[in-house]
Amino acid sequence: MDYKKLIIRGISYSQTQSGAYALLLEHEETSVKLPVVIGNFEAQSISLGLEKDINPPRPLTHDLFTQFVKNTNFKIESVIIYQIKDGVFFSNINFKNPLSDEELILDARTSDAVAMAVRFDAPIFTTSDVLNEAGILLELDETPKVGDEETESDDVSDFNDLSGISAEELNQLLADAVKEEDFDTALRLQEEIKRRNKKID
Repeated sequence: MDYKKLIIRGISYSQTQSGAYALLLEHEETSVKLPVVIGNFEAQSISLGLEKDINPPRPLTHDLFTQFVKNTNFKIESVIIYQIKDGVFFSNINFKNPLSDEELILDARTSDAVAMAVRFDAPIFTTSDVLNEAGILLELDETPKVGDEETESDDVSDFNDLSGISAEELNQLLADAVKEEDFDTALRLQEEIKRRNKKID
């Protein structure tokens, strides 16, 4: 299968889900962004994993599992985000023992898989289907403008129904959400835009 490599672009606080964060992954070649909603502990663990020179006084769960994997002579070859279903991402962690060439694939939550990947400097991949369904592609400089004045509300979470909003306004709200790093709202807006485009097709 032709997998698409992702890089970690950052982690931001979710403006619509209390206590949650948005992990932003990006496809290197197309700049399509993949926002994944994760919990506070996982966000902290990924951040610490990225900062190689910061060591907590006691090992976190992902640090403990990392040490266990290394002690069994395995390493993480890659993480594959292979499916999204009902807004939930599904991932595999691919292990390999370089001494015996033994391979092992474990199902994992995407947040845990990424937290492990950063500790092994392992690449993160996804499929074209996942990118097409949940990815966000937005060139801010080319976003159509609704007008010189600002829209009445900058927060799409205020709207229970998007059907009364024009396509141009949806694109502007999408641009605003990405600028504010509100990626769960951006994903909701993009789903509405894709739904309308399908009707046109």
